[in-house]
Amino acid sequence: MLPLSREQIWSTSGGTSAGFHLKHVAGSVDRLTTYLLGNQLSEEQLAFLRSEESGNEGSKELLSAIDQQLRKSEGQLQTLNPQDLFAERFVGRKKLPTTVLGLLVHLAEHTQRHLGQIITTSKILQRTG
Repeated sequence: MLPLSREQIWSTSGGTSAGFHLKHVAGSVDRLTTYLLGNQLSEEQLAFLRSEESGNEGSKELLSAIDQQLRKSEGQLQTLNPQDLFAERFVGRKKLPTTVLGLLVHLAEHTQRHLGQIITTSKILQRTG
């Protein structure tokens, strides 16, 4: 991530803050991994989801949270049996149906989308000061 001040990270002058996208990457990887493993979200995960749009963390804290969650998720996903790729999974309170493979693809695409938003937002904020 480009070097940004704490104030820039949480600035919403150009739309959604870079801080939201950074926090959301960590949180969404955690939540999607939970669904991949066939579980439902905990109260702690739901509380984190509600907190993603606000914060005061700096770039080191946010990037550390992402790194920590990616490492945790990688370890959990390594336990998946390849024969279960088409096993049914359910997402959210509405229990929307999907598969392990569908969630793996969504995890990658969703993370990539927010990474693009982080990069774009960071570049705009650096130019505008």
